[in-house]
Amino acid sequence: MPQLESTAIEYMPQLASTTIDLICRSCYQRQLSIFRAFLLLFVSFSLLLISFSFRCFVADRDIGVVLLRFSSPFGGFSLSNLVSIMSVSTIPMICYYNGQMLRTKTDVTYEGRKAVISPMDIPIKCTFEELIGPIYSKTNIDKRRFRLSLNCKYPLRSGNRFQPFPIQDDSSLCRMLNLVNTTSIEEIELFIEVVRVKGLLNQSVGGHVDLFVRDNYNVAQPDYGCGPSSSPIPDIGPNGDDGDDEDCADDGGNDEDVDNECNENTDVEVDEHASSFGYFNQILENEHGIYVFAEAPCCDVSNHPDEETLDESSPFNFHLPPTPQFEHVENLDNAVASAWTPWVPHSSGYSSGEFVIGQVFNSKSDLQDAAKIYSIKAHQEFIVVASSKKLLVLRCKKVEECNCPWKLRAMVVKDTSLFVINKYTGPHTCVNPCLNRDHHQLDSNLVATHIKSLIKAQFTLTTATIQVSVMERWGYQISYKKALDGKHKAIRQLFGDFCQSYTELPRLFLGIEQSNPRCVVIWKTCEINVPNTEIFQCVFWSFKPSIEGFEHYRPIMSIDGTHLYGKYKGKLLIAMGCDGNNQLFPLAFAITEGENTDSWGWFLACIRNGVTKRTGICVISNRHPGIMVAMSDPDLGWAAPSAYHRICMRNLASNFMTRFKDKILKNLVCRAALATTERKFNKHMHTIGRINSEALQWLEAIPVHLWALSHDGGRRYGLMTTNISEVFNSVLKGARCLPVTALVQLTFFCLNGYFVARREVSANRLASAEQFTPYVDAQLQGRVVKAGSMEIVLYDHVKGLFHVKSRRGRTHRLNLHEKNCTCGKTLIYGFPCSHMIAACQHRCVDFRLFVEGYYSTQSYYNTWASLFHPIFNEDEWPLYDGPTIVPPDSMQRMGSERPRSTRLHNEMDVREGKTSITCGLCKQPGHNRRSCLNRNQL
Repeated sequence: MPQLESTAIEYMPQLASTTIDLICRSCYQRQLSIFRAFLLLFVSFSLLLISFSFRCFVADRDIGVVLLRFSSPFGGFSLSNLVSIMSVSTIPMICYYNGQMLRTKTDVTYEGRKAVISPMDIPIKCTFEELIGPIYSKTNIDKRRFRLSLNCKYPLRSGNRFQPFPIQDDSSLCRMLNLVNTTSIEEIELFIEVVRVKGLLNQSVGGHVDLFVRDNYNVAQPDYGCGPSSSPIPDIGPNGDDGDDEDCADDGGNDEDVDNECNENTDVEVDEHASSFGYFNQILENEHGIYVFAEAPCCDVSNHPDEETLDESSPFNFHLPPTPQFEHVENLDNAVASAWTPWVPHSSGYSSGEFVIGQVFNSKSDLQDAAKIYSIKAHQEFIVVASSKKLLVLRCKKVEECNCPWKLRAMVVKDTSLFVINKYTGPHTCVNPCLNRDHHQLDSNLVATHIKSLIKAQFTLTTATIQVSVMERWGYQISYKKALDGKHKAIRQLFGDFCQSYTELPRLFLGIEQSNPRCVVIWKTCEINVPNTEIFQCVFWSFKPSIEGFEHYRPIMSIDGTHLYGKYKGKLLIAMGCDGNNQLFPLAFAITEGENTDSWGWFLACIRNGVTKRTGICVISNRHPGIMVAMSDPDLGWAAPSAYHRICMRNLASNFMTRFKDKILKNLVCRAALATTERKFNKHMHTIGRINSEALQWLEAIPVHLWALSHDGGRRYGLMTTNISEVFNSVLKGARCLPVTALVQLTFFCLNGYFVARREVSANRLASAEQFTPYVDAQLQGRVVKAGSMEIVLYDHVKGLFHVKSRRGRTHRLNLHEKNCTCGKTLIYGFPCSHMIAACQHRCVDFRLFVEGYYSTQSYYNTWASLFHPIFNEDEWPLYDGPTIVPPDSMQRMGSERPRSTRLHNEMDVREGKTSITCGLCKQPGHNRRSCLNRNQL
């Protein structure tokens, strides 16, 4: 009991004062009602009274016992519990060091190949200085060379979200320690990052002095010239002597913008006394966290939260850069080699966000991007004084108007592509009278760097989306042309040059054939007067797995063409099949100058000669004149009976709608085309003739077997449109604006993805002894249910003649021996209709015998069984010794403007069942906001 009394006397006032402090803070933040505050205040004063009683009447044992037995009426919180809680003198903490903190949108993590996790207990009354000492001892960090950047994982009120909270003084440390009492956190997570002490950069290291630039060189000069009179480049050699300046005029230095120059670093000469890059690189590697890499798409190298995630209870009170619109947009990957990023001012210890003398960049282009981003964030502009392969000098654009001292000078490190800042004067002292909508340094090159990751994720990225992304990132509205130029440059940087891709295409096919033999590639070129050079006309390719798989599914093929939208015009021709599971099967591709009779004839001839000799193939297409001529040419091998041509129903209905503009008639045409019996077909045609005799004559002029399912003879297996080709066109939609080499590679990887996924599905079904594909299984199950309610009358058990009456009273005649039913569905689809299933069940015959072999699981597996093999590295590809392929001038688009659509839009481009447009202002149908009469009033 005496020990309990002494403990209560010691901690009771602290508990009361802590409770009062929490009450005041909660009331200020409107987290506690007035009534509850008064109740808690009453408890606090009661605790103070108890403490006073202990001190005044400690000798009186009876009073002490009575007070110890006192319990609060608010929740039964006994004094013994209070004493046990207040007796805790340390708080558990987990320290992370030897790594780097990464912040995502909802969490904070700590990563690093050598990261260490160490538990630690700190006193509850610890100060900031008392915390720093044990951390230095535990991590073995030299406090003379490095300082610590501490951040704790701080919870936010909005959901299960965390942000970093910097620990810089006693106040922030106290707030971190209170997390254990105010939240459900049991252990505090402390992230430790190391920053080199700035003064150490000028000290000698290992016998070499002045590795980085001395402070006395950071002097404002009247001008950075390009001759011998220019300010000296500081020495980076071991002897400490200044080297002679580079003659900028000899190296091509100029005052032009650096955006369009080559960033190559060849034949660079620096002073012979300059230190070796090996030692320079060793110094950089010894610094903890000096390299900044944003590897994860959602990671932010900064230690600060997003502005939108902060609430009134958050401890962060500094201004933050705007959050990018897209979460997967990376910062400039590997842009800054040292631990400084200009768009995140406080992330690496430089509180001003300025450049630093001795700062190293991976290349000249990275330095240029960093300078541009710095200027954009500061809403300032600079001009290029000198720029060459080994020197870059920048100064403020308003140096003559406002005498702004901002200047930057950087030079290349010998035998490397690194650029180091050797002179810098900043920040800007000039003031802009107004803020422009655009920024001079926000050019198309920076836009291209910004949207690279977006282009990788989405080839179909629109120019308007790029404008919005730049606006969200930097707050400037760039022009449409600048956004389009940035997109083209990003595509060139990621996928190569458009013109050069035609030259590289033959070697790419050699690389594909090296690991995937028996692929078919057929060229069509035109010779010119230039030696060893030919003009591109057409190229056809088909992969070996597609050629082998085509033999195992239904003899049906859909062909279609689509436009290319890159720098060069052209058409992409596609031939698609359909497997036993009604899934598309890419068969062959071709790039041609245009879509005409010659190109379609050449494409179909390549398929017949290089892909398949199979007869009886049904070819579904639109009514393009080139296709119609090629299909009827007996020399090409696609005339009946080698192949059978059919017309896309949707294309026919679109042409009909364009001609007669009547939706009722159009629907009747579709019903006539989909009718499975001649009786239904004749009924719909008669209705069309009664409404419009001219429309009937227009339809009768087209051979009925080309578009009517009832007259098809089971050739098209119920496929009425070219949707399987158009679906794959949509898959390649983004790639159609890429160079041809990227387009070919995308077809290779897309097909490999199809084969891998569907090979696994078919193998699993084969292993589980499934007899048919999922599509046919579902169809048969539904028809078995319908067959259970039908009436069957047997007429001849030898010939298998039956009379079947459905639940609706319709009657059909069928012959099991001939696999024929008057409903026509068995012949059309290749598996039994519900009437045939009912007859088979009546005679105890297995109806699965009437399913064609193309729908079996074995055929399904054989279709996707062939393998694609990985392509070797480009340096391992065989050498191409043929003529150089160049694109024709007629295919090149004029200028860099937006490519105009050459598609002839019709009613097929309007979604079926789409309602009329609605105004966004008045919400009334029939017009848009641009033509709204109330536009000026709202």
